[in-house]
Amino acid sequence: MKKYISLLLTILFSFSIANAQNFKTGEFLKFRIHYTGLNAGFATLEVKDANYNGSNHFHIVGKGNSSGAVRAFYKVEDNYQSYINKSNMKPSKFIRDIYEGGYTRDQIYYFDHARKQVKVDDRKHKKVTYETIPVDAQDLLSAFYNMRNVDHAKLKTGEFINENIFLGDETYKFRLKVLGREVKKTKFGKVNTIKIRPYVQSGRVFKESESVTMWVTDDENLVPVHIKANLMVGSLNAELYEYKNLKYPVKFTK
Repeated sequence: MKKYISLLLTILFSFSIANAQNFKTGEFLKFRIHYTGLNAGFATLEVKDANYNGSNHFHIVGKGNSSGAVRAFYKVEDNYQSYINKSNMKPSKFIRDIYEGGYTRDQIYYFDHARKQVKVDDRKHKKVTYETIPVDAQDLLSAFYNMRNVDHAKLKTGEFINENIFLGDETYKFRLKVLGREVKKTKFGKVNTIKIRPYVQSGRVFKESESVTMWVTDDENLVPVHIKANLMVGSLNAELYEYKNLKYPVKFTK
């Protein structure tokens, strides 16, 4: 089950930077994570403003923590931060400071899109490396918001949303397949959603994460309201628990 807690947090932090038209400074999302009836923890995403290297940036802060009985045997304390340049909506800097059941990473990525290069400062191992990236590379958080820039009304069953995400020391090709549309019950009421499933490229082949399904609002926000991972024993769920300052009102249905 341990790896699925990390997986769920990763998916939360890798689906939603968009064109500024689809979100605004002050947006806040909080997700509650459950494992077979137990409260496994929370994950939050917050949009702030920042000035980085003399340019206006969005400062995205993503945090994930285990809690309760789950924390007793699997402690999670994740802190992700992305600085996205408002002029081109590409990441300039990404911070990855995580603790997941003894697994740790403490890295800062500095993106140079003109040179198709990223500088990786591994603070844990006191090592600096330079990696080649595609010109459209995103980080884990910026990719989440970038995908929200698609026109939800034009998404058709069977279509894919694609992103190149740099993480660690390589670029991953990430795809989300549209499975269809459903009315989903949430703590806030019933809402029309788009049902999606993630794929990650391994070598030259895309492998479907068949156990993971997510539902996002079928509106301009494209906010995740539910993510489910089926396990060999039980299941892991993340549900939207709190939201503030969305650019567009959520359209609830009867």
